[in-house]
Amino acid sequence: MTEIKNILVALDLSDIDNTLIEYASFIAETLKVEKVYFVHNIKKYEISELFEEQLKDLNLDEIIGDELNEKVEEKFTSSVEWEVLISEDPYSESLINYVVNKYEIQLALIGNKNKSKGTGVVSGKLLRLLKCNILSIPKNAKPVITNIWGGTDFSNASKKVFEVAENIQRNTSAKVKAVHVYNVPVQFSPYIPKEHLDLKIENHLKEKCQKFIKKIGYKGDLTTEIIPGRDIGVAEKLRIKALTSKVDLIIIGDKGINIFSSLTIGSVTEELFNQDLEVPLWIVK
Repeated sequence: MTEIKNILVALDLSDIDNTLIEYASFIAETLKVEKVYFVHNIKKYEISELFEEQLKDLNLDEIIGDELNEKVEEKFTSSVEWEVLISEDPYSESLINYVVNKYEIQLALIGNKNKSKGTGVVSGKLLRLLKCNILSIPKNAKPVITNIWGGTDFSNASKKVFEVAENIQRNTSAKVKAVHVYNVPVQFSPYIPKEHLDLKIENHLKEKCQKFIKKIGYKGDLTTEIIPGRDIGVAEKLRIKALTSKVDLIIIGDKGINIFSSLTIGSVTEELFNQDLEVPLWIVK
């Protein structure tokens, strides 16, 4: 896998910043990265005309920069080097993309604020725009990884998911499970009894899973689970099962192939990305 040397953390002066900084500290120390960049975008065009007169003599860049530096100094306990970057751009996504490219970022940490109706930087546009890995963090996430689920559709594209999982397991001793969620193809159901189709598909997928595990040559402890989606979508089923299984981290690829509702196709990845997940979601590019 591509080594994680530089991390970007997107901050927006909201409550989730503390969670992101603490999680970044944990990841930076765990993966032994070289540098962490904390990025904040000041959207001056959103400032009401009512306050323009009061703010015209203030250096917002300096004031916000000082505030964020103090916050990072307090919450970032890793010994890894870090830097706060303040900028102004009409679109946070374009700023983050610029920083990712300029500083050769391999992993971007962003807050999952979907419960706030998309007020954070999380968006499908950002998911498609960035060329680096993305780690979406919910507000109440704890900086610990003991139980990892890696999504697979058994394609070559999903191999990279387990390269990331293997690296994290090596540094945390976390349990790793390869997970595939499937739904019975609806076009077959009128002709074949559902219980027969379920069993046939599950046996077929178990066989594919074993071949896939052997093929990727995973160097660590790896278990597997095939999960029937039943009457709900793959993303929703994964969210529910991960929550009940006390998963600390879900890792999925950004694309894959479509076999019985694959877990790593773009549409499922984006659906997961835009859900109110209570588990950190690592998307491998």
